[in-house]
Amino acid sequence: MNIQAAKLDIVQKILAVKKESIIEKINKILDKEMIVGYTVDGKPLTKEAYNKRLKKAEEQIQSGEFLTQEEIEKESENW
Repeated sequence: MNIQAAKLDIVQKILAVKKESIIEKINKILDKEMIVGYTVDGKPLTKEAYNKRLKKAEEQIQSGEFLTQEEIEKESENW
């Protein structure tokens, strides 16, 4: 079975689902795997990976581990 046939099979199964709880589970699985962005290197980011990176960035800001706009501008003058 090729990918398109597999997708159609899944769609048909989803359309036949009667329980909302099953749809919610499917949605959670898809949310975890959906690509929501890309790194500067062009690697895809899932929602879960994006949120982990966001949390890490927030922790770095809280700990003072960042450069201000002015510091970056000053540093870039020497590039």
